[in-house]
Amino acid sequence: MKRKVYNFSPGPALLPADVMEIAQREFLDYKGSGMSILEVSHRSGVFQEVIENAEANLRQLMAIPENYEVLFLQGGASTQFAMVPLNLMKNGKAAFWDTGRWSERAIAEAEKYGNTQVLSSSRDRNYSYVPPLDLDKVSPETDYLHITTNNTIFGTRLSQIPDSKKIPLVADMSSNILSETYQVEDFGLIYAGAQKNIGPAGMTVVIIRKDLIGSAHELCPKMLNYQTHSEKNSLYNTPPTFAIYLTGLVFKWTLDMGGVSALEVQNRKKAQLLYDFIDSSSFYSANISEPDRSWMNICFKTPDGESDLKLVGFAEEKGCMFLKGHRSVGGLRASLYNSMNLEGVEYLVEVLDEFQK
Repeated sequence: MKRKVYNFSPGPALLPADVMEIAQREFLDYKGSGMSILEVSHRSGVFQEVIENAEANLRQLMAIPENYEVLFLQGGASTQFAMVPLNLMKNGKAAFWDTGRWSERAIAEAEKYGNTQVLSSSRDRNYSYVPPLDLDKVSPETDYLHITTNNTIFGTRLSQIPDSKKIPLVADMSSNILSETYQVEDFGLIYAGAQKNIGPAGMTVVIIRKDLIGSAHELCPKMLNYQTHSEKNSLYNTPPTFAIYLTGLVFKWTLDMGGVSALEVQNRKKAQLLYDFIDSSSFYSANISEPDRSWMNICFKTPDGESDLKLVGFAEEKGCMFLKGHRSVGGLRASLYNSMNLEGVEYLVEVLDEFQK
């Protein structure tokens, strides 16, 4: 299917056209069941196959070991800001690498349940860089160290994952999961909202080491306890069935594209193409310098705010949608998630060049 526009939205983001065509064909009659996947019971064999295949494909994509659980939950990554401390803060201590808006909110939520230690922060310059991290500051009694691997709003990325040794490393990977290779064994817990790189809004993936399950705070609500969902294979209550179905299709598409390693090569190429154009221009400038630049969310600007707004309108007329930067940063932003092909980035460069001239 030929798209009429290129969607550079930070999320909900574009989905692969092939995936949506499959969903369209199966919408009224899922694999001969006579029912839409929207209608089948989450307790049925039909849906059991859907969720099992989704988990199996994600395990293959990320090489997830057997001693990790995969959970498909509701509530978005923001709910994880509370679930993580409620489940992991046994000693009432958590450490944070504060690199953006979402780590800031994770800190604020964790403060309700214990002591938080901000090891390093780039808030002093509106999160325009990734600050150095000194792990020697971490107390051995710390329950977990929280990081955000990619910052959607500010366009930064962690180029190195810290070695937290015996302290569980918790990562919010909402905006770059499956875009580059990570070793799951390096983390105690990974969580990611689906609406950027792995599916539609309405579902969150949690990958958690099994030994971290079962120590939730006594006041932890049942629905916020990882053990509740682990024991029932993400089917304790009615899950977001359609979101899980579509996410499973995206996982299969990702495998068909060559897996995470192949998409990582493509993502580097796409980002470099756009950064090279911006850096070579006297009209545009990038907000972030190397090596902190995100591959997923490229933030940049024109010489003034008025030109930024004019460009957003000009780009929309040309079929390049949602280039306006986040309100806390301003400027412009192009999100280049897995589903954005190289052709779309090449076209965006042409549009930016035309506007510049």
